[in-house]
Order: sequence, then structure tokens, then C-alpha cells
Amino acid sequence: MNKRAFALPRQVKPELEHVYSRSPKLGYEPPEEAGVVRCLSHGFPTELERWHFHDEYELHLITQTNGKAFVGDWIGPFSPGHLVLCGPRLPHNWVSMDAPEGGVSERDYVIQFDHDPIASAAKHLPELAELMPLLERAKHGIEFFGLGDAALTHWHRVKAAKGTARMAAFFDFLAMLVSCSDYRLLSNIQLQGAAHDEPGMDLINQIVNRITDNLSEPVSMADVASEMGMSETRFSRFFRKATGNSYTDFVNRIRVHKACHLLMETDKLVADICYEVGFNNVANFNRRFLEAKGMTPSEFRRQSVRRFGTRKLAS
Repeated sequence: MNKRAFALPRQVKPELEHVYSRSPKLGYEPPEEAGVVRCLSHGFPTELERWHFHDEYELHLITQTNGKAFVGDWIGPFSPGHLVLCGPRLPHNWVSMDAPEGGVSERDYVIQFDHDPIASAAKHLPELAELMPLLERAKHGIEFFGLGDAALTHWHRVKAAKGTARMAAFFDFLAMLVSCSDYRLLSNIQLQGAAHDEPGMDLINQIVNRITDNLSEPVSMADVASEMGMSETRFSRFFRKATGNSYTDFVNRIRVHKACHLLMETDKLVADICYEVGFNNVANFNRRFLEAKGMTPSEFRRQSVRRFGTRKLAS
């Protein structure tokens, strides 16, 4: 009996996008015009539709078609107005499912920008310091709600401007995102209160490493609390404040996150992945995965094949 109802593509890891591949024919600005902030627009279908990553942040706005978005280990729907900020080296792709015959001329409006110039400037310009928490959250991918029309207006202002005027328009765009409270993080796990407390952050990192290094083995809260020199009650309060989750929920999220990568990047059986990431039975694995991702592990794997785009699926 065939163990797999479908064949996974051979290329399962995201492609690294190189600067030299950014041809104006694909919608990029000419190299001589590119600075810290670069604009890109393109239609669909396009050669740019692929599971990829790069060293820059990417602010991505969809203006036409509906489909599936793939950001790290997150899979979800998109429609016009969908606005996402991806951090450096976070894999992503947007695949339209309802494009008309012949495609559309404009689907994606993108701004790419580098981290170091902004981080360096923020050290000397206190006014820019408010951007850093936004950029930190972007490691997970951030979807903003209700900003589609405003984002399109901001994109065109940035695109039309040069030099200092472009930077001013760009920071005005980021200021809107900083003030937006209607958003969600897409991929992986968000640490909360302890992120502003370096000793607390170090301790949380120790705990996360303790869990991930022994993912297939049961790691009880009592054991971890003891290792950290805390009572269970104190540890539970500290952990929930730092992560926004109970210890058990957090461990399950880490296990589901690891399972996502195994489902996307290997052809291991779902049952084998279940035990490899530390769940003790497939039913519990399916239930926890469904709670975290809104779909079963098998459906996640089927959906994840689409992250390569129609070009990849047809080859």
C-alpha cells in the first residue's frame, strides 16, 4: 500500500533570494536607484512566486485575488488588503487560487528594507527607538488588519519619492504600523513580558532550550521548576507572565512548531513525527495540532505543498 497519497516536491527548503537576481523586468527598481528602502510591484502569475527568504524585511500588500499565504510555519488565507511584515530570513510565499485566465497585472506591492541602517540610526535618534519592538515582532511575521487602503496610499508615496523624501514617507508608513493594535503574529511562538527583562529573557531561553533539546522526552513543569530553583507556583506565574501561555500549552506549541517543519521538509509519516516531537499518541497530536494551526497535520502537509506556487506544482 502506498504510504503517501501524494508526492512531495523534491525541493522542500526555501530558496535564498540573491540581490543579483532582482531584475527590473520582474518589478524591482533598477539597481542604481536602490537604497535602504526598495519598492517592488508585480502581477500574477510571476516568476517571483516561490517559497523563498532573504536578508531584508519585507512589507507585503496584496491588492487582487484570493489565495493561500505561507509565512514560516503559518498557513492562512489572503484577500485584497492583506498586509504582512516579514522579518529577515523568514520564508514566505503567496499563492493565488482564483486568478482569472491570463492572470492579473498588479497583485503585490512590496517594500524591502535592511535592518542594520535602521538599528544603527535608532541608537542615535531616540525618535526611531519605537520601531525596534515592531521589527522584533516581525521575526514571526505580522499580519495587520484594516490597513489595506492606507497601506496602498503609503506604498505609492514611498515609490514616488527619492532621497530624504523617500525616507520620510517610509518612516511615516512604519509609524502607522507601530500605532496599529489590530494585528497578529503568524509563525512560531511569541515571548511577551520577559522580552524587556534581560535576566528574565535569559532564563526563558534556558527553559526553551531545555525543552527543545529533549523534545521527544517528557519534561514536567516540576522538573524544570526544580532545575531553575523555583517552586512550581512561582515558576508557573513567572512562565505565564513571560510567554503568555501555561507551561503545558507552551510545550505543546513548541512540539507543534517542530512538527510543522518536519511535515514541510521531510516525507516522514505523520505517526512517526507525532512521537518524534514528544506526543504520546496520534489522537492527542492531531487534537493539539488542530488547536494550534486550525487544521490536521495531514491537511497542513497537503496545504504546504502549495507554498511552492503553481509553477512548482506543475513541474
